Amino acid sequence: MNKGELITTVAAKAGISKKEADTIVSAAIDTIMEAVADGEKVTFVGFGSFEPRDRKEREGRNPKTGETMTIPATTVPAFSAGKGFKEAVAAS
Repeated sequence: MNKGELITTVAAKAGISKKEADTIVSAAIDTIMEAVADGEKVTFVGFGSFEPRDRKEREGRNPKTGETMTIPATTVPAFSAGKGFKEAVAAS
């Protein structure tokens, strides 16, 4: 499912127009991205949580040359599925 399909499904389930659903879905995604970028954890009980995670500096290899290189430390977004989400996927 892509964003357009999500918007269509949300509009149908909520009984609203696609334009309104697009505004709501886009605002929700933007809000989650801004919060995680600011170092906050965003949790939806039963669904999961989004959070920033620190990735340590590590060694890697250039696949073309095989040369060893250092990959710098960085912060990445992460998602952890909640219990309800995990159970729904396991049941399907």
